[in-house]
Amino acid sequence: MQQQINKIIIRVHTEDFSVADEYALLACDNQDGAVVNFVGKVRDFNDGSAVTDLTLEHYPGMTESVLMQISQQACERWPLNKVTIIHRFGTLALGEQIVFIGVTSAHRKAAFAACEFLIDFLKTKAPFWKLEAGDAGAKWVEARDSDQQAAKMWQK
Repeated sequence: MQQQINKIIIRVHTEDFSVADEYALLACDNQDGAVVNFVGKVRDFNDGSAVTDLTLEHYPGMTESVLMQISQQACERWPLNKVTIIHRFGTLALGEQIVFIGVTSAHRKAAFAACEFLIDFLKTKAPFWKLEAGDAGAKWVEARDSDQQAAKMWQK
């Protein structure tokens, strides 16, 4: 009999996070043989243009609800023990951390697949709006077709 304990943590805030601390929280359960993390950062380019900072806005309450829904979907698809999603909002400088996704499972295949599923669905389903600032001014970032295609891969 497989025991599945799903512990989902969702946090959306302005403060930075410690990857080491989040890893330690995920890795403390000896039933998990795999811990997979993803960290997204602000990069200095997008679509061939320089980026100087990124401002993220979200719809409080709805954002957390959508992140919980996609986490629950991941837990239904793979035997996960823990899921942590942290997403920041506000104005972030180059190199700052934007998002943390961490999953644990008894086996690596499930952990890797679930982490990729979560970032693909976060990019297409979570209500965040991105305003990039650069040398040419500021512009809202539109959804990418490549992100939509990545999310379609996971449809049953």
